[in-house]
Amino acid sequence: MTAGGRSPKAAVVVSQRIIQEAHDAGLGPGDLLPPEKVMVERYQIGRGTLREALRLLEFQGVIVMKPGPRGGPVLQTPTASFLSGAFVLLMQLQNAPLKSIFEARLAIEPVITQVAATNITDTKLDEIAANIEQMRSSLNGDRYVFLEANKQFHDIVAWSTENPLLGYLADSLLEVTNSTIVGLDFPLARRKATLAAHDAIFQAMQRHDAPASMSEMTEHIDEYLRYAEKKFPDVMKSVVRWDRTF
Repeated sequence: MTAGGRSPKAAVVVSQRIIQEAHDAGLGPGDLLPPEKVMVERYQIGRGTLREALRLLEFQGVIVMKPGPRGGPVLQTPTASFLSGAFVLLMQLQNAPLKSIFEARLAIEPVITQVAATNITDTKLDEIAANIEQMRSSLNGDRYVFLEANKQFHDIVAWSTENPLLGYLADSLLEVTNSTIVGLDFPLARRKATLAAHDAIFQAMQRHDAPASMSEMTEHIDEYLRYAEKKFPDVMKSVVRWDRTF
């Protein structure tokens, strides 16, 4: 039953069963789900209900529909896009400004970095080292290469916590800010400051110094927030809109 006392829609229940059974069967990204005919019989539902359930899973990024005679619903690894969209929709309904996303990052990312500094593996440290070198090599070159490397840095740090929820949470917040003019504004001086900040965070994480890693990330996000408020005051005060962010 839902919070309001009503039974959930049949399509929702079916979508939940599909994922649970796929998980129990050990299926993963790239695996094809059973044909429509099989699922209709298995769940004792109509084709319309099944297709609605599959559309729900597709919208959430859990499956992709493969065309062709041997096609069908294929499992895939979901990204943070669905979570980002949900956040933005809720924020718009609350008339929340873009600044609130940056403030959330300031509150959350330093803690994530603290956890990551404790749990990070040598493999992840190597990934960050390579990422910083990519940022350094693109410093005076293609701005979009630098922007992508900047996103990847925060992504690697978040997933170094070895806590998927923290990884998805950081990714979703970053996806919102990066899709705005504020996230795309990276003149050379801004790129240099970002590279220096990332290098300082990396040095602390290499030592597995959790307090220092947290402090460096706090300084980095706080400086970024102050820069954005100064250069884009109207944008930072504007309400985040679901139809303009994704």
